[in-house]
Order: sequence, then structure tokens, then C-alpha cells
Amino acid sequence: MPSGVKTQVSGKDHRSQIAAIWLLLAAALLAGSRAAADSDSLSFLPDSGDANLTAYLDNDLFADTDQDYTNGARVSWISGSRDPAEFGWLQRTLDQLSEDPVSRFLFSKLSGFSDPGELEYNYGFSLTQLMFTPEEWDLLEAPEGERPYAGWLGVDMSLHTKDDQALNSVSLAIGTTGPHSYAQEAQNLVHDIRGQDKFQGWNSQIPNEVTVNVYTTQRRRVVVIDPRFGRFGIDGFVEGRLGLGTYDTGASVGSLMRIGWNLPVDFADARLSVTSYSHQSFKTSRRERKSWSFYGITGFQGAAVGHNITLDGPVFSDFSTGTSSKPLVGEVYVGFGARYQDVNFSYVHTYRSKEFEGQNSAQSFGSLTLGVRL
Repeated sequence: MPSGVKTQVSGKDHRSQIAAIWLLLAAALLAGSRAAADSDSLSFLPDSGDANLTAYLDNDLFADTDQDYTNGARVSWISGSRDPAEFGWLQRTLDQLSEDPVSRFLFSKLSGFSDPGELEYNYGFSLTQLMFTPEEWDLLEAPEGERPYAGWLGVDMSLHTKDDQALNSVSLAIGTTGPHSYAQEAQNLVHDIRGQDKFQGWNSQIPNEVTVNVYTTQRRRVVVIDPRFGRFGIDGFVEGRLGLGTYDTGASVGSLMRIGWNLPVDFADARLSVTSYSHQSFKTSRRERKSWSFYGITGFQGAAVGHNITLDGPVFSDFSTGTSSKPLVGEVYVGFGARYQDVNFSYVHTYRSKEFEGQNSAQSFGSLTLGVRL
């Protein structure tokens, strides 16, 4: 064994740890859903009815590489639409912000909402793991020009407010980098299954540090051919996002468009992020006429990056990653989605520009989503 490399936990223990995490999450979500479904009062656990459970997987295996942003996994659960009466404190605040004509005009322009009295709400909860590695797997540290080893594991809680034209969301994400993210164990498990060499530099990964982030997201609906008036439709949204915290600080703008037949009422975020959800993003009385849907997906995103812990390093620890994030990052993606009854599936392929100074080449990766309306 090379000097400086610690003895690793056995592959069997790795698999047991990871399986326990995901089984515990699934059990908690199912229990919360049933408990909320049996209650008429507001619960901070999602309910059934129009609730959505979605699994996300990002991996550069789809681009035949194993480097940079190499894997992401997420499970999210979001409640069905809630009545404004259940959110008296929030509804009263929104009403006060739009009492007079000037305030109402400003409120409408900033939020995209036309009438605070016509809003609906959702709660969301999720668990996410992200993984980053260099290209050279057999070195004890990431070489110059390659991404440092990093992992992140976190949970987020979110509140979504919407009408038929806009969605405003706020999310609180709490997680950790370092060995407590179990990124090394997750990668070793996959490489064991596939019979691949294990990356040797995980002892040089960004250390353990608790992260706290707040995200705000706004989406505005775009309709080219309204799916309410026929089987074929073209719709989507434009969005803006702000992030502030120790994991990720920055802003982004982007758009997603769907083109196809029997477009689902639910919008699934086509790719994994700390704020990804699959749910009815805009208030509507429309229901799918057919039991199936098939559509193309395309979109883009441009981001201004202030801080990224996986590239710039931790905020409170004396640790150098040897690199720094680029201030501007762009990406485009294209793929397809399909629905049968209450099950949604999608695949998109993303092409992302260079993310850090000295990066040898841009990256591409694939994203799978599988969602169920409960």
C-alpha cells in the first residue's frame, strides 16, 4: 500500500452504510406521507394526493468519462398544492405588500403574481449527494489543471408559492463536505460493482465542513402552443436563481422548453441540483387527456459564481484546493421525457463550459429522472 493512504473500510461495509442511509430516507418519507394524509391540519411533512416523489441521477458515464462532476444522486418529495388559508401568516404578509395600487404594481412586477388571493403553496424535502474527482485516478492528489476531490451530502427544505403564470421558491440546504459526505464510499461501491479501479486520492479531499445555504428561485411560464387546446404543445419557463451561503454563492438565469404530445401537468426539473423538484410548477385546472406523454426537452443556464466550496475550498478551514472557480459558467442541454399515467421519466445530456481556472477541457454528462405522482 502506498505511504500516506489510510486503510479503507471494506466494500461490504461501504455498501451497508450507503444502503442504510437511503433506506432510512425512504422510510421517513413514506411514514411522513401517510401521517400527513391522515390529518386535516397543516403538516411540515408532504402529503399524498398530488404529491411527487422523484429520483435524480447525474453521471458522466453517459459521456464515457470519469472526472470533474462525476456523479450526483437526489431523492425529493414535494407536497400537493395547499390552500392559502393554511398559510395565514404568509398570506397576510403578501396581502399587505399589495394593498394600494402602487404596491400592487410593484408586487406583481417583482413576483410575477397577479393576485395574492389566488396563490397555492407546496412544501418540499430532499436528500442529495454530489461527487467530484480529477481525471487521474491513480495519484494521491489531484494534479494541476484537474478538479480537486470533493463530496457533498445534504438535505433541503423548501416552500413554493405559485399561480398560473409564476412560481417563487425559497430553499434552506444544510449539508457537509469531506468524509462525512460518503462520496468516496459511494464511488467505491459503484466501481466494485463495475469492476473498475478505485480512485486513490480521496484522502486529499476537501475536509469535513458543515454548509448552510439559502436559495431563492423564480420561474415565469412561457407558452408557445397551449397544451390545453390539443394534443400537441410547446411550453416551458424562464427562471432566475440566487444562492447565498457557505456551499454556493452566486446567481443564474436560464430556461427550459418542452415540445411534444400530451405534455404533463407536472414539470420535472430535467437535471439534478440542490433545488430540483418535480411537481405542478404552475397553478392549473388542466389534467392530461391521455395516459401517455412524449416530448423533447431543451434548455440553457448561465451562472455568475461568487463561491463554490468544491472548487474554492471551505470557508472556515485552512485548506487550499490549488484552484479557483471561474466567475461565469454556461451550459446547454437537450433530451426527452415520457409519461405513462402517474410515472414520469426523462433523460437529458448537458454540455457545460469550463468551471475552474486551468481546467483542461469543458465537460458533458447525462441526467436521468424518474418521478411518481402519489
